[in-house]
Amino acid sequence: MSFQKEIPKLLEEGVIDKATADRLSQYYLNKASTSPNRLFLVFGALGASLIGLGIILILAHNWDDLSRFTKTIFAFIPLLIGQILCGYTLWKKPESATWRESSAIFLFFAVGASIALVSQIYHLPGELSSFLFTWAILVLPIVYLMRSTFCSIFYLLGITWYVILTSFSGPYFDPIYFWWMFLAIIPFYVLLYRIKPGSNSTAFHNWLVPASGLFGLMGIFHNVEELAGVIYCSAFGLVYLIGHSYLFNNIRLLKNGFKVIGALGTIILLLIHSFNFPWKEITSEGKGLVDMFLSIEGHVALLLIILCYGMLYFNYKHRTHFELKPLSLVFAAFAIIFVVGLNAPTFALISINALLLIIGVLTIKEGGDQDHLGILNFGMLVIGALVVCRFFDADLSFVFRGILFVLVGIGFFIVNYWLLNKRKKHAE
Repeated sequence: MSFQKEIPKLLEEGVIDKATADRLSQYYLNKASTSPNRLFLVFGALGASLIGLGIILILAHNWDDLSRFTKTIFAFIPLLIGQILCGYTLWKKPESATWRESSAIFLFFAVGASIALVSQIYHLPGELSSFLFTWAILVLPIVYLMRSTFCSIFYLLGITWYVILTSFSGPYFDPIYFWWMFLAIIPFYVLLYRIKPGSNSTAFHNWLVPASGLFGLMGIFHNVEELAGVIYCSAFGLVYLIGHSYLFNNIRLLKNGFKVIGALGTIILLLIHSFNFPWKEITSEGKGLVDMFLSIEGHVALLLIILCYGMLYFNYKHRTHFELKPLSLVFAAFAIIFVVGLNAPTFALISINALLLIIGVLTIKEGGDQDHLGILNFGMLVIGALVVCRFFDADLSFVFRGILFVLVGIGFFIVNYWLLNKRKKHAE
């Protein structure tokens, strides 16, 4: 470890004494001996995947020459091998992360291969979505029995692919199947977060869990698609509030997928609704507000709004110095704008543009107050994106549009120069 190499230097310069240096050296030595080698873990998982794929390719080469009975036996051999490997791991090496991940991944793909081969041998009809559904149901116990983070990641990818395929299959798809599968993996994610909150495997889940849930909302839109903006704005708001809670305080931004997805999703959705065409489609249907919110989509929208308020209260109760971020209340503002905009689309259009401008200005102010260039530039990007949208939307002359771009560019230089000077003065 890098800090371990600094111990002799700290001892030589008198920063720490000999006893402290010995304790630090022993601590890092014990930590290195007990923690799994990441390289072995990754290569073990990769090796198991390649072996499984290699067996499938070998069988595929001579597949047509085999009898149906022989094919059936070969279809179940990888499954049997995977179960034996997992059983041996649980019996002899339950604490070895490399063995657990490698055997679990092998069995994970063996299950999928067996399903596919049996379907092909006996010409069983079915679509890719049903194959993914069956595969996900069968491999879910592997995640918990083997405590496999890689299998959990593949499982989330699989059910996300499943809901994307089924969302476009027709009006009779029931999204409840996806949500049961999604909720089934959440306990494992919570356990993983408690044990290893800062690990790379947890970071992958911090991105995949909110992304999978957001894709899952696609399956509910069949009757009242006009509420898509309210639903997704509330969903992005909930995800952002989760990422902004004390649970993710000590996690770097790149590992906090909740905050990044929530923030970017909210801004992108607002930018889309800053154009005229979404409001034209919403108002052209002529559906009443009561009818909208009595539908399934309306119930989901109300539930998400309630959850957002609940998450706001949760953050307020668990923070010593609570402060509202510029994006914290966007879900509530958008819901109000939507309700008013059903009868006054021009008001909604102006309000969304004003809301984006306010978010940008408040974010710039927040970045300046916190002496944070990243936050400050994000605020400038919001305003810049708004100007770009108006460049393609508003009926303005090219000279005026050019002036807008120049002003935003100058603004980038000014605010960054101001913050850098502020840092320099503080350093002096």
